[in-house]
Amino acid sequence: MLNGPLSPPARLCLLCWDTDPGRLAPLVRAGALAELARRGLLTDDDGIVTPLDLDSRTGDPVMDGLLELVSESFPHHWRSWVTLHARHTLDAVREQLVAEGVLRAEKHRVLGVFPSVDHVLADTARADALRREARSVLGGSVPAESVSGQTASLLALATAAGLPPEPGGPVGDRRAEALTRRAEASAPGFGAILRQLREGLADASPAPSPAPSPTRGR
Repeated sequence: MLNGPLSPPARLCLLCWDTDPGRLAPLVRAGALAELARRGLLTDDDGIVTPLDLDSRTGDPVMDGLLELVSESFPHHWRSWVTLHARHTLDAVREQLVAEGVLRAEKHRVLGVFPSVDHVLADTARADALRREARSVLGGSVPAESVSGQTASLLALATAAGLPPEPGGPVGDRRAEALTRRAEASAPGFGAILRQLREGLADASPAPSPAPSPTRGR
């Protein structure tokens, strides 16, 4: 499922669903940036995120929306894009997951006046399967060089954000480093980009807080 039909940022969203949106938004944004860079649609120009051209599209509304945002914005470094308007990407991913039936949108009013929407995990089986697979890969079930570049990239980002789906420690840290090296080698020039994204996630990660219920709305 780490290489399933859902987009990479959507899979990251599910993988780390039981965290607060303030930590989730930069991770989802980094996942979208990483995949666009791996595909060659975003390039690195002396540290600046640069679209390959103005017409390229992926067919995925989340990543195409980010391509458009980058194209229409002032130039920024990769680390800046990890957090800049990151909630827009998270909102787009949640809409995508609602359409897929993975999340359920529940409308209500704050103080009985202001309209709001909570997103609740509806397909817990899919999220659980994704986490089991991630734990297996992080636990060393297969050699790092046998892990797909996309999966290695997702897990490298999740661990950088302090959100691995299993406890860390020296063994987990070594495995995360091996997966990061695998991801860096998955596309030309991707290593420098991934390092900057991981640094941006480390900068954006606040001190951990108690985790909410996996099905609680946000």
